This record gives sequence, C-alpha cells and structure tokens, in this order.
Amino acid sequence: MKTIFEKSSSVDGICIGEDSSCNFLGDYLPKKLLRTGNIGLPQLSELEVMRHYKELSDRNFCIEKGFYPLGSCTMKYNPKVNEYLSSLEEFTQLHPLQDDEDSQGALELMYNLQEVLKIITGMDAITLQPSAGAQGELTGMMIVKKYFETKGEMNRKKVIIPDNAHGTNPASAKMCGFDIVEVKSNSKGQVDLEELKTLIDKDVAAIMMTNPNTLGIFEENVLEISELMHNNGSLLYYDGANFNAIMGWTNPALMGFDIVHLNLHKTFATPHGGGGPGAGPVGVVDKLKDFLPVPIIEYDGNKFYKNFDVKHSIGKVRSFYGNFGVLIKAYAYILMMGKNLKLASGDAVLNANYIKEKLKQKYELPYNVPCMHEFVLSGEKQLEKGVSTLGIAKRLMDSNCHPPTIYFPLIVHEALMIEPTESESKETLDNFINNMLEIAKEIETKPTEVLKSPQKTPVKRVDETLAARQPDLVFKM
Repeated sequence: MKTIFEKSSSVDGICIGEDSSCNFLGDYLPKKLLRTGNIGLPQLSELEVMRHYKELSDRNFCIEKGFYPLGSCTMKYNPKVNEYLSSLEEFTQLHPLQDDEDSQGALELMYNLQEVLKIITGMDAITLQPSAGAQGELTGMMIVKKYFETKGEMNRKKVIIPDNAHGTNPASAKMCGFDIVEVKSNSKGQVDLEELKTLIDKDVAAIMMTNPNTLGIFEENVLEISELMHNNGSLLYYDGANFNAIMGWTNPALMGFDIVHLNLHKTFATPHGGGGPGAGPVGVVDKLKDFLPVPIIEYDGNKFYKNFDVKHSIGKVRSFYGNFGVLIKAYAYILMMGKNLKLASGDAVLNANYIKEKLKQKYELPYNVPCMHEFVLSGEKQLEKGVSTLGIAKRLMDSNCHPPTIYFPLIVHEALMIEPTESESKETLDNFINNMLEIAKEIETKPTEVLKSPQKTPVKRVDETLAARQPDLVFKM
C-alpha cells in the first residue's frame, strides 16, 4: 500500500508568509511567526484523503472485525452509545478551568462515579485522576511511601511482588524507590505461602497482588496473606487489571486490600490500547484517604466542588481531574449494566473455562484447575514439532482472530494467555476452539505450512530479526 505522500503528485504544501496569497494573516501575527517555506503536505483532494484513511482502517484489526482473546487486557466490546454520550457538546465544550458553579453537571458525574466505584471495590475513598492502570499503580505506591514516611517508618523499603505479576508492578514500585522482593508461585500457580512467610519482616512496606492472578487463578489464601501483612504493619495493593473476573461477586476490601486501582478502559468497557486513552482510578481504605492526589470531587449537600485541602496529599499525578471522556463512558456503562455487572463477570469466567476444557487435550495446561476469566496454555507440545507459540499465534491470524497474549506470564514456557471476555457468543468461542484444534492438527501433520503464516493478512510473515535490527521508521521523500 502506498503512503499518502506517494499518492500525491506533489508535496508543495501551503506557504503562509509575505510572498503567499494567504498573507492576510500578516495583519494579525508578527512577521517573525509567519512561515516563509512550504509545509510539505501532500496535495490530494478530500475524497482521495478519505479513501486513503478508509483503506488504512480496513487493514486494521479491531474488536468490531473479529475475536480478540487478548489475555490480561480484557478487550471486550465497547458499546457505541458510550461514544455518543461522551461526544455531547455539553461535555466536550466544557473547559476544565471553568468555575465549579459552571461545571456542576460534570462534577456531579465524577462524584457519582466515585461513589459507585466505592461500592464496587469496597474502598472508602476514590481518586479519578490517574490516566491509566500503570499510573494508578504509581499513584498507589506513592501513597504507600508517603504513608510510612508520615508514620516515621523510614525503614519500610521493600515491596513483595509475585513472580507472575504484570511487569508494571515492579516498575511502579521501583520508581518510588522501593526494593523489589519476588515471591515464587506454588504448584497451584498461587503465591507460595510458606516462602512468603520467610520474606516478611519489618522492612516490608507492601505486597502488590493481582487476584485472580495473571494465570487466571484465584488466590485462595488471600485472607491469610492479608492477615500476615497487616500483622506486620504492611499494606496490600490490589492490581485491578483482572477485576473483570470478580465484580459483583467479591471485592478487594473483602480480601483485605488497602489500595486498589481499576482499569476503566478494560473492566468498564471504554476503548484502550490502539483504540483510545485509558483511566486508572485508585481507591483506598479510610486510613489512606488523606494521601490521595488533589483535587477530590466532593458534595456539601448543595453543590459539587473540587477539594484541594487534603492533609497528606501526594499532590497531582495528572493535569486537571482525570481523563474525563473515559470517565463518562465508564459511568454510562455502569448505569446501563447495574446489577448485571455480576452477570458480566460470571459469563467471562464461564467462557474461559469452556475454552480451557476444550483445548487442554491438544495443548499443555500447566495448571489444570478451574480458572477465572482467563487461562494460560503452553505450546511446549507444539514446539517439539518445530512450531513455537509465536508460530501458533501467527497461524491464528489467518482465521480472522487476533492472537492471544504470548510468552506471558514468564513462569510458563511457550505461554498462550487466553481471555474470551463475556461479550462473545458461544458460536464465536466454538469457532476459536475449532481453529486452535485445527492448528494443533496441522502442526502434527504439516508444520512447515504453519510456519508460512500469516498468509491472508495485509502484511504477510516478515523477517523479524531484520525488522528488529534495521527498523524502517521514517518516511523519506
């Protein structure tokens, strides 16, 4: 496919300066700010430009085009009504620096979202400010650090993190100056309780956990872990990346967590990744609410307002008050779903277990236990035939399906992490199962054909070593 520059007969572009026919701007702007050379834009008609970007769009894979079982990322369908609501001019034309009196509707929406997230998580206070899950983690770790500084416990320098954790966990803790202590998984794919006991001492500030974890397995000893940490004076941080599995059934507060971040762009159906921006609200228990970033949206019984007077606040972590467009979409989704949020999690868990049971005879299942919303297979059997997990993923692309997450978590060799979400029909799940079984069969009989994939995508199989060593990232005219 040609670039938009290659489709253009010229790239003379537009010149705005003393010699330009568009020099009317010279009446309003200082001459030193006027452009005197060509911008270098392609010269195409509006229709040609529209066709170009439609062609690019058609080549892109998205949730509206096919199945997206991307483990640990919850690529569920995003209702289009949410997009309509977030595009209302009453929201889009509202400036974040307007007075509270002129922003009561937006403030009420944010306040109500805080309140429903408190109910869903069991937390006592919420900030909507963080822009993404990773920034939510960073916010949580900043709160942990300041909490112990305020208590005068400067020795609390360690954060315990399971070996199957998302990579952002140790990164967020390290950015706040903590030392990372890894705790191994046991034969069930859960935190090894006996090893954890040997790691806990008075220098431990917190443990960061995902529950269910990245293997899609619920940590059955979470209450004992909570008791161990709290008896040590330590805090528990809940990575909410996998919250889609439990909403309405349980919550982090019931498990004993003190801090939680949520990915609104995963669990609460707003586009993320290549599809749009994120949001990572953070909830805390009562003893930590004075450490939240400012401002917090509050209500005095008469009006909604931004409260900047938070005693031990870690300060701002983002401009203004959060990613407002995403907040609108998440609030709309929660209002539409209501108590059916519980049904969404139930269906997600059911779908994952259904696929797991159908595939475990042909693909290795490292932890043969009931899963939650996702599960992890291994391509070790297929690797023995000469086809790696990467080869399986590329072959799957020929069946109009996005590959699942591969090679994560790192504790599973040749990992395939599959998350179907609650959005998909049984027909879609069966089609995916059949494709995966067919790939396993192909690897048994004609592995070289699999290694040629993908064969039906706009971009066929590339030389990945060459692409990594000599990336072509800049268009040269």
